[in-house]
Amino acid sequence: MSAILSADDLNDFISPGVACIKPIETLPAQQPGDGSNPYEVTTEDKVAASNPPPAQISLTDCLACSGCVTSAEAVLVSLQSHTEVLNTLDAYPSLPLPWSEHRATNGYRNGIHNGLNGHSNGQGWNERDGKIFVASISPQSRASLAALYNISSGSAGHLIEQLLRGPSGLASGGQHGSHFAYVLDTNVCRDIALVIAAQEVEGTAKEPKKPILTSACPGWICYAEKTHPHILPHLSRLKSPQALTGTLVKSLLWKKYGIPPEKVWHLAVMPCFDKKLEASRAELTSAAWSGSGEPVRDVDCVITVRELLNMADARGISLPNLPLRSVPREKFPDMEIDRFLFPPGRRKRGVNGEDQAAGTSGGYLWHVLQSASAKECGSRVEVERGRNADVVEYRVVRDGVTGKEILFRAARYYGFRNIQNLVRRLKPSKTSRLPGAARRPGSHTSPAQTGSGDYAYVEVMACPGGCTNGGGQIKAADLGSLGAVEGGTLDIDMDGKGGVTDQRKLLAKVDEAYFSASSESEGEDSDENMDEFTDTDAMDIDDTPRVNGHGQRKFDGGHGKEVVNGISIRYISDVLRHWSDTTGIDIDTLVYTSYRAVESDVGKSKGKKTSDVERVAGLASSIGGGW
Repeated sequence: MSAILSADDLNDFISPGVACIKPIETLPAQQPGDGSNPYEVTTEDKVAASNPPPAQISLTDCLACSGCVTSAEAVLVSLQSHTEVLNTLDAYPSLPLPWSEHRATNGYRNGIHNGLNGHSNGQGWNERDGKIFVASISPQSRASLAALYNISSGSAGHLIEQLLRGPSGLASGGQHGSHFAYVLDTNVCRDIALVIAAQEVEGTAKEPKKPILTSACPGWICYAEKTHPHILPHLSRLKSPQALTGTLVKSLLWKKYGIPPEKVWHLAVMPCFDKKLEASRAELTSAAWSGSGEPVRDVDCVITVRELLNMADARGISLPNLPLRSVPREKFPDMEIDRFLFPPGRRKRGVNGEDQAAGTSGGYLWHVLQSASAKECGSRVEVERGRNADVVEYRVVRDGVTGKEILFRAARYYGFRNIQNLVRRLKPSKTSRLPGAARRPGSHTSPAQTGSGDYAYVEVMACPGGCTNGGGQIKAADLGSLGAVEGGTLDIDMDGKGGVTDQRKLLAKVDEAYFSASSESEGEDSDENMDEFTDTDAMDIDDTPRVNGHGQRKFDGGHGKEVVNGISIRYISDVLRHWSDTTGIDIDTLVYTSYRAVESDVGKSKGKKTSDVERVAGLASSIGGGW
């Protein structure tokens, strides 16, 4: 599902089944006085000539019935696209940031200090009509663009920033010249996710049922909710980095600066189309953490890197010809959060060549392993490949007096074929109803005895190979149609055929860019931005050391900040505490979400044992319709 679902492939729409009531609800009702005879026999020709409007299916309708989910999801994917981004930019001017003097070249100074006051900014429009545009970029999307143009991941990040914020990008056109005020790196909020994921396993945070299964992949979550409800107690309740970024920005700007969530428009550039479905979830709106007001999405729109290229092409912008340097930025109003979102100096962290074992999906499992190993002196991580490259088992072991001692087990399952094997093993055993077949005490087969329940943690991703192989990434078959690519920049077939061999070569290039991201000087803040930080603003985290290969914990310069896998646990805890104190919302509400079983009622009786056919027919006849 994740690897093939595309907004460009909507011609395979399958009409909702007979048991789906949504199309019938949208049939036009008979109007009085229209000359129709209620006793007249209606023929098929007359019904066809009426040409009723098409059914409108929303996310709620889609999740209420799993009978036509594939078609409904394709429709949802089409609703979030680069066209929506451009239409929104054209509909709303960029709202001046109310906490700083505007330094742009348009000649006006913004003197607002306490939220939105409705004063005109001198350009003929009211500030209440604008929005603050914020974008967050995934490292996998940057890596895909880097492989396309044969540049580094840091340079690809600069291209995206120039497109979204730079004077030669989106700001150079459109009705209002609107642009994005901030372009964020989801790696920053990923650090929050990794720390809390380790705490879930250790039992110091909300703990799902063991084995804990990652929940950052929306394709996997959609599959589990609709087909395997017995898996839901195992799912981590932690929000993904995409959702955390949206919650962080919107909650802070609203609670501290009086900017309503609907005035902040958050775009996410992600590696897969299923992230659009995640952004559409009712659990990931302002209603989940504000407790009041009309629900506003934490992430308003999700596009992929392919759609990013389409957006640049639609505006006539040559993406590879944009400057390969960062754009001077505005400071986020909260200095503590500004230092967190835009780490100064060389503190920027990412997955590097030494951590390829972390995988291409954010390194959840690897961080959990390093944390588990750090708790035990003399322990080490052992890796064993499973039945294929997308099934890998991990053990934290220690040599004891009687031999090797296994302290912690974990695994990685990528791709739906492997996921199906995992969920089957975790399915509870059914109790036989035959007389005399009751199990003896202690004879029940638990998940721990089925071959997978002994895992404490499992990293699950829908796409084979992980997130760098997401459905929204640039494929080898796309290269021939991408006019921005110069021939010979990639050592793969450029004729657009995109064979398996070419795709593997391209994916290898993407992985190379992804793993080398943190060692690039391009990813650091430029000198022109460093003047925004004074000596009093500087933090004691610039020279944070990395953990060694055996997962042993280190401390940074005597400050007492425990560091695991390159992340200061104490610093992340301080950021979370500051976030909670500033907004007045408890940490659990900010960082956790929920999941629910989505069961189809097709074929099931309702109320007085009324069948679906009877219920649909009754509804149709009551509004003047029928079959």
